[in-house]
Amino acid sequence: MNTIYDKLYAIDFLIIGLYLLLLLMIGYSASFGKRKQEGNLFLAGSSLNWYNIGFNMWGTNVGPSSLLAFASIGYSTGIVAGNFEWYAFVFLLLLAVVFAPRYIASRVTTMPEFMGKRYGGSTQNILAWYALIKILISWLSLGLFAGGVLARQILGIPMWQSVIVLVAFAGAFTFAGGLKAIAKVNVFQMILLIVVSLILSYLGLQKVGGITALYHRVPSNFWNLVQPASDPKYPWPALLLGYPVSAIAFFCTDQAMVQSVLGAKNLKQGQLGVNFIGWLKVLALPLFILPGIICFVLFPNLEDPNLAYMTMVTSLFPPGMNGLVIVVLIAVLVGTIGSSLNALSTVFATDLYVKKINPSATNKDIIRVGRLTVAAGCLFAVLVALAIDSIRGLNLFDVFQSVLGFIAPPLSVVFLLSVFWKRTTRKAVNGILSYGSAFSLFVGVLYLFAFPSDKYPAWPHYLLLSFYIFAVLLVVAIVVSLTDKAPVTNVHNIAISDMPPVSKQVKLLFALLGVVILILYIIFNGH
Repeated sequence: MNTIYDKLYAIDFLIIGLYLLLLLMIGYSASFGKRKQEGNLFLAGSSLNWYNIGFNMWGTNVGPSSLLAFASIGYSTGIVAGNFEWYAFVFLLLLAVVFAPRYIASRVTTMPEFMGKRYGGSTQNILAWYALIKILISWLSLGLFAGGVLARQILGIPMWQSVIVLVAFAGAFTFAGGLKAIAKVNVFQMILLIVVSLILSYLGLQKVGGITALYHRVPSNFWNLVQPASDPKYPWPALLLGYPVSAIAFFCTDQAMVQSVLGAKNLKQGQLGVNFIGWLKVLALPLFILPGIICFVLFPNLEDPNLAYMTMVTSLFPPGMNGLVIVVLIAVLVGTIGSSLNALSTVFATDLYVKKINPSATNKDIIRVGRLTVAAGCLFAVLVALAIDSIRGLNLFDVFQSVLGFIAPPLSVVFLLSVFWKRTTRKAVNGILSYGSAFSLFVGVLYLFAFPSDKYPAWPHYLLLSFYIFAVLLVVAIVVSLTDKAPVTNVHNIAISDMPPVSKQVKLLFALLGVVILILYIIFNGH
């Protein structure tokens, strides 16, 4: 397939150059406009408004794989991938009204620190190492690999060049400016992503003959969010039961996602930001999924559905537009990798360096270690991404979802119980985070590598398997808590009275969002 680079004109290079210059100006302003302090580097000095939070969370969520994965699913099965965006409303609501008030009232910087206040230093230490591994593998390395694949498709350059350039650019912002620089840049980048993706969908619809023509030229089940229980790819029981396990861990407990809320000016701004990302997720259909469905009509014989997005780009964009695709690539990578690197440095500096290595560290020491962690994370991510590239036959979206599905159950269990059940003990939490995690990851290795599901069809769907693991660990945690003869349940109590009530504005906006999501599920079913 021809690369976009071969089709670039002078105007494309001009667009790329102007974008990079504007990006550097935004990042410089956020990074060096005021003297850096520890809070600014990690939590943006608690200065983020709702739109900064919403765009930054969305930029972190919309990783480099989304441009490929959602278009690929749209090409293969239609809009069923919308469930991963619209069903998320439930868990964004949970974050806004249940978890975020507790996090902010606890005055914590990281998720391990929050659990440490509840159960003590041992729990914080275990969760910190677990969070570091999760960020390094599921966020940094897999995300960078997906971005490298996309860059290779666009520019036709080797993987090692793609990942080094991309991670260096993202790492520079994180190293210098921390969360505030990333959040400021993400506002601009996500607006750009919306514009470019809408243009692609518009050009595709024009080529097909309009929405009505598109509707009648694809199988009718392409327009159903809910698929039969017998569907091999996305059966409704798997989505209904299994997706919440991953979603709770991802939206409510993941440092890279929650950190933007922790950097809010106040709780209301954080809650409004979470609501805003819910509205942005409504756009998943026209931005990411629709191009894949259109590609199914225009190019029905693609050898690999993962090529759907790039096929649309190279076939539909006129001269002068291809530079915008490279700009969007940079935008998505800076958002995802930058937020991941900032989360990595925050967890290591706050939960391990200060707590275990140098308790007397000054703010300057903490910032220095955080920045060194960013540099080390960049190097690690490049090496692992190159190692992943040596493995053939990966389906990016399913790999991402299944890996998260095996990482998520222990996190979902301990955070849900800690928030909703006061009787949860430290012994149960530590056991689930250590032995429960080992069990969950062991099952994941069996499913993905030792006895892969494509060769051993007796396996349930990976989302159902994630739910079964969650259910087992939940029962174990409850039993251990009830039988603990020396229970430690709350080292530093956070009283409900310490948390401000949810404002009427937040309630109204979430209610409106819920109505919109319900209408979408009604419209996109029964076809």
